[in-house]
Amino acid sequence: MNFVSHRSFRRRLLTARGFGLAVLALLPWALPAQDFQGATHLLPFEEENLQYGKTPASGAVARLQGRLDRGEKALDWDDRRGYLPSLLEALDISTNSQVLVFSKTSFQRDRISPHNPRALFFNDEVYVGFVPGSPVLEFSMADPKLGGVFYTLDNRREVPPRFVRTDACLECHASAKTMGVPGHLVRSFQTDERGVTDLLTGTEIITHRTPLADRWGGWFVTGQHGGQTHRGNLLGAAAFERQRTEPNFAGNQPDLAAFRDRFDAGAYLAPTSDIVALMVLEHQLHMHNFLTRLNYEATLQLKAYGHCNYLKSPVEAFLRYLLFTEETPLTAAIRGTPEFERDFAAGAIRDPQGRSLRDLDLNTRLFKHPCSYLIHSEAFAALPEALKTRIYSRLWDLLTGKDQSPDWSRLTPADRAAVLDILRATQKDLPDSWRTSPPKASPEKS
Repeated sequence: MNFVSHRSFRRRLLTARGFGLAVLALLPWALPAQDFQGATHLLPFEEENLQYGKTPASGAVARLQGRLDRGEKALDWDDRRGYLPSLLEALDISTNSQVLVFSKTSFQRDRISPHNPRALFFNDEVYVGFVPGSPVLEFSMADPKLGGVFYTLDNRREVPPRFVRTDACLECHASAKTMGVPGHLVRSFQTDERGVTDLLTGTEIITHRTPLADRWGGWFVTGQHGGQTHRGNLLGAAAFERQRTEPNFAGNQPDLAAFRDRFDAGAYLAPTSDIVALMVLEHQLHMHNFLTRLNYEATLQLKAYGHCNYLKSPVEAFLRYLLFTEETPLTAAIRGTPEFERDFAAGAIRDPQGRSLRDLDLNTRLFKHPCSYLIHSEAFAALPEALKTRIYSRLWDLLTGKDQSPDWSRLTPADRAAVLDILRATQKDLPDSWRTSPPKASPEKS
């Protein structure tokens, strides 16, 4: 891919016409300073040392295409939704992960509106976009080595299903908003009644650090959140103004039936746009970007210097995000659909006490045990060994209580001990010292 000029790139960004799994970026310096201390410049991922465009993808979408090519897998056709249900099953993506976005984003913006929202489905690795009535399905994947890789699939019965990789999406999906690497993002904007975004009302990238009050502009949201407000379900300036005097007048919706005057809920695979699924998605997308950035940075430094000793700040920022040290606390319980929580928990790797990093809390925070489940992912496993050695060394100091500095004060002794136990029982590539050495400083029970 030839990189566009800064002026051209910014102009295309503001048109919000990229492939986008969510609303696009506004300003390149708006990424939270905690991430690499602002070092989110675009990395040279098409140059010799990385060769993004020339490197075949190896993740779940690429593997499924291989099975289709070899005749090992066939997809079923659904008269209403095309290949979508069969593809979700083949990719092991739950229909209960469905969330609906009505802001006019992605290259299908002309088809998307509050009357025809775009459905997103996801698992730990793959994201799928479906717009009712469209002849195209959108796919992206967090490839272990490449980061975000984007595809389309012709969703017509007369066309054999085939994933087509498209790097055109990188015009918007490789920027400061994705940490300077091919990746994904969720944004929150005010829209008008047609779903057109007001680019002056955008909040920063939505992650687990973002206050709920700033999340989900341009999205439909179902589920209970008590008195906590958010920007979901609000259409037009009048609705946002009403929110000021009647907080949550459009919140705490049980299911999509609440929006039957807006669109046909029967066109979708699930009756919800689940609040818990949205919260998991927001955490996960940014974590994938972190992993890709670290992989690229370490690869470049190892080739240039033979070591990655200059990655101290990135590793510290990554660990703060991995361990949820800056997560926005919940002030009321969050309750989504039990079906999503069940399906999400089905992928759990548990320790002898039955604990998992996928255990949800949803009362004061997203997860019971503050360490991202994506530490078990292919993307984490694919990090260069020299980098993982540094990460594991710092993680050991943090979880054993050796490092008690204020930066990590939100990690209670009980949290550190639980995460340490879970990782020692479930993480496959830990250094031998993790399994043979007792903790250097046993955390006190809280």
